[in-house]
Amino acid sequence: MKQTILFVLTVLLLGSCTTSRVHSDNEILVGGYGVVNEPTITQSLFADNNSTISEENIQKILEGTFRLPDNLRVAVVKLESKQIGRMYGWWTNEEYLKTQQSYLDLLTEKLKSSPRVERVSVIPDILISNNPTFVTIRESAVRTQADVVAIYSINSEIYTRSRAFARADIKAFATTQFILLDVKTGLIPFSVTITKDYQSRRNETELDDSEARNRIKNEAVLLTLNEIGMQLIEFLDKEKR
Repeated sequence: MKQTILFVLTVLLLGSCTTSRVHSDNEILVGGYGVVNEPTITQSLFADNNSTISEENIQKILEGTFRLPDNLRVAVVKLESKQIGRMYGWWTNEEYLKTQQSYLDLLTEKLKSSPRVERVSVIPDILISNNPTFVTIRESAVRTQADVVAIYSINSEIYTRSRAFARADIKAFATTQFILLDVKTGLIPFSVTITKDYQSRRNETELDDSEARNRIKNEAVLLTLNEIGMQLIEFLDKEKR
């Protein structure tokens, strides 16, 4: 009887033991009994009709692996309210247009500094709907043969503190949201929101406070874009390894 009990315990102990082995980055241990490859995501699992995703595809995305192409063609999109822009006449204001171009130039410069970026292009407004979604942006990027879309949105505000017998200090806060959208899969491998502030006073060359406020807001925005560019380059460098 004792021999029988000892034999049963031995079998149970042996059955509960698992062996370990070195496995690749694509492999995961399942229940301690074997190794299976993680599925590689190579296409979009989102239903483009309504931009939703099924429970089955949620599991595939969360359990799968994903990696951007080594060489990237980047399309750039700036999200802003076209209706508000027309209402306030921003799009016909020369200074506003120059400022927006300076933002785009800085972001483009940062993108091109990555060895992985082959080309940077801007998706024209004519290809972007009045109420853009990830689906419509992705479709527009396909037409430009882009691998990824760099999407950004800027919000900035001015705060003024008055001083007796002196020019007022002008302080600006800017927040820029940035998303990198993979065109092939619809996934977002990189996203960040950066807030910066910049403080200064009206200088002698500026005609009025309005001109000074615009300059200071512009400086705050440029600080956010510069930080986003540095973080993005660092991400692309690490992601390739």
